[in-house]
Amino acid sequence: MIESPSQIVYVLTNPAMLGLVKIGKTTQLEVEDRMKQLFSTGVPVPFDCAFACQVKDAAEVERSLHFAFGDHRINPNREFFKIEAERVIAVLKLLKVEDITAQLEQTLEADVTAADKQSAQNLKDARRPRMNFHELGVPTGSVLLFKDGQSQAVVVSDKKVELHGAVCSLTAATRKLLGLPDDYPLQPSPHWSFNGQSLKALYEEVHDGRE
Repeated sequence: MIESPSQIVYVLTNPAMLGLVKIGKTTQLEVEDRMKQLFSTGVPVPFDCAFACQVKDAAEVERSLHFAFGDHRINPNREFFKIEAERVIAVLKLLKVEDITAQLEQTLEADVTAADKQSAQNLKDARRPRMNFHELGVPTGSVLLFKDGQSQAVVVSDKKVELHGAVCSLTAATRKLLGLPDDYPLQPSPHWSFNGQSLKALYEEVHDGRE
């Protein structure tokens, strides 16, 4: 469960809304209902949590973010911005906030069926080529850092890594570190970085944001 302080700011993406992020706020008491509202009949696939954090004054932080990225806002009555999620996340991290992304991801997924997850993954897969480390400028022998800041995987080929002595795909390695089942739909790139840059950002640079 998400613990106090109860005010939360989140950054969400959706594979059906390419290039857009949603910047919003909620509270610990309202977070479950809020996440259920977001995945309604008007949204074809579930949202992904790019980042979530606890803050002292969510209204002030949200207002500041909306102002800072106002030129990228799609509709003044909606919280969607045509901008890279990493830019918003970078600003939030400057505030030394408490990262609760994993907890909010669990809340988002609580009422999502396996069919919903697979539909989202199918949409992602249809829009992007499979990740190739060499194409991203990540050579064999490179060390990838997991988002916990401690776990590492070593690139052993253009599409495989070694984790804890076993060779596998990056998706499989991510599932293992997150404790997820083998058939769990997952996009691994947001969970890893190379030389301080997220693999997701590297991918988007190479493939013109088609992830």
